[in-house]
Amino acid sequence: MKSLITRLRHGNAVFGRLLLAVSCTLLAALTTGNAAAQGFAAIISPPRFELSAKPGDKVRQVVEVTNASAQSAKYHIKTADWTMDKGAGITFDESLRAGSCRPWVAIERHEIVVSGGGKYRFRFEMSPPADAPAGECRFAIMFEGDEQAVKATNGPAVPMAGRIAVIVYLAIGAAAPQLSVVSHEVAQLNGESLPLLQVKNSGNAHGRLDGFLSGTDANDKKLEFSVSTLPILPGETRAISLAVNRGERDPPVKIAYPITIRGNLEWGGKSEPFERRFAP
Repeated sequence: MKSLITRLRHGNAVFGRLLLAVSCTLLAALTTGNAAAQGFAAIISPPRFELSAKPGDKVRQVVEVTNASAQSAKYHIKTADWTMDKGAGITFDESLRAGSCRPWVAIERHEIVVSGGGKYRFRFEMSPPADAPAGECRFAIMFEGDEQAVKATNGPAVPMAGRIAVIVYLAIGAAAPQLSVVSHEVAQLNGESLPLLQVKNSGNAHGRLDGFLSGTDANDKKLEFSVSTLPILPGETRAISLAVNRGERDPPVKIAYPITIRGNLEWGGKSEPFERRFAP
């Protein structure tokens, strides 16, 4: 199975991590850049590129691959297209999709060997043609280890391999996001009732919300909120949650609704005042 569907849990600043078993192959898509599965101990940096270029430019970048194991490791590299569903699940597709910009992409090689504890600076480049329209080129660079036979408990050995995806965004010309909050609600997320925004991107490049928000709930408790920075792709409307700021070891905060949340939402160098009343 060449496609990979991975649910990416999103925190306040970066994509989260999850291992997903697909058929008889274990694939790791960790956009924090780390993976360790049955001898696959690659560390990839950076985990994501957000770049810009003019039509006709040549853009070169480097991915640093670290082999954290004591033994040398072979990695297979290829590019893939990807899409994200409403639940923030990402599908990677190695077949060339219609309108894909991957023909603009060149990678240094399709296979590398990194010594135990060693590093490799892997180069790639993008060459949007001179007549490329304003828009966004999005693709992934996949780093995959060799398959290994792993014996399951009381079961047969199955082939497994680790994989890491590095996500690349390349804005061409004047491509830019245009975000707007179209509705709001209270929704159940991971067992919590959280404020949720429906955010539309009417631009031609992805965008991410950020900002400083606060409110006082019905129990007169003052709360501060962080905005989920999930990417909002061009032409889509995505649910963006507002999470209560708390310490890493603090229990979840139960919001007493109704609550009015206000402050400023930021995206693409812009800052706009925000105020909404949330009630279940």
